[in-house]
Amino acid sequence: MKVLAFNCSPKMEDGVTDLILNPFIEGMRNAGADVELLYIRKLKINYCTAEAHCWFKHPGKCYQDDDMNMLYPKLREADVWVFATPIYWDGVTAQMKTLIDRSALPLCGPFYELREGHTRTIKREGWKPRKIVLISSCGFWEMDNFDPLVVYMKAFSKNADFEFAGALLRPQGHWMKPLMEAGQINDIFEAAKEAGHQLVKDGKMSTETLNTVSRELAPLEQYVQGFNQGIQQIFDSMKKE
Repeated sequence: MKVLAFNCSPKMEDGVTDLILNPFIEGMRNAGADVELLYIRKLKINYCTAEAHCWFKHPGKCYQDDDMNMLYPKLREADVWVFATPIYWDGVTAQMKTLIDRSALPLCGPFYELREGHTRTIKREGWKPRKIVLISSCGFWEMDNFDPLVVYMKAFSKNADFEFAGALLRPQGHWMKPLMEAGQINDIFEAAKEAGHQLVKDGKMSTETLNTVSRELAPLEQYVQGFNQGIQQIFDSMKKE
């Protein structure tokens, strides 16, 4: 199994998203998968300009000369695409949206077809079935903050005729690093690793495992109070500078 994983967080290795992505990748590798991890911020990927060059003039190839030319062969070969993104404002990061736009259009064709009574873009020659996995984190407490993102990724998968294999979602992200340093959330990282192993070996991730990744870190009011106290400390320290 070939896996292409994208960390789409501007914070890259320093973000909470990476804390979940890395053990997930470790679990996939332990199960025998060939995984390549790319940090999108380190790449030069321009916005899609809707020239339709990849549809009509040179099918499957974008006219822009940037790092997408390196990614296209990898995207075509991979059996699993893993997208990891924090939620800043009800959706994917700008980096991830640009990556998806530039990835999807050249890999499909300009014509429509009907699939299950719905208009979809046709699949270009060389298309193959693959799985899509979402990994995301956010600072908010509630799980429903991920709903718009999950709906978007399911729609993307359906339009491309890929399988949405599931999502590892981590709310209450502001407490992750302090609790990690205290050794109190090792079960979350073990669950993320197990999810990667399950996906490779079983083709799916169990609900129990995914629920452990998302488990509550603190009661709602305690979490909000602790977060606000931390923010106030930042303000106070900045005033002293």
